[in-house]
Amino acid sequence: MKPNFKDGLLPAIIIEEKTNDVLMLAYMNEESYQKTLETGKTWFYSRSRQRLWNKGETSGHCQKVKRIVTDCDKDTLLITVEQTGPACHTGKHSCFFNVII
Repeated sequence: MKPNFKDGLLPAIIIEEKTNDVLMLAYMNEESYQKTLETGKTWFYSRSRQRLWNKGETSGHCQKVKRIVTDCDKDTLLITVEQTGPACHTGKHSCFFNVII
């Protein structure tokens, strides 16, 4: 089942296979999605840099894709990964660590 890329970018929620922790949120375009399928590693589209990037390309903290599912509207991806090292650029395990309530 192919996601719906008609608006260009889809949010991709990344979760860790072992713990089910939500690690991060990033965006994919059709090209990064295809590269993810081809390589088995996560590829995203950087809105700030206007280019594709491979998770771990500079840090070495890679994500091996285990499963990809889409929501009912096919406009959001949920990607289960095997995470190597921390997922967040701050060095934290997850990007979601700032508790509000």
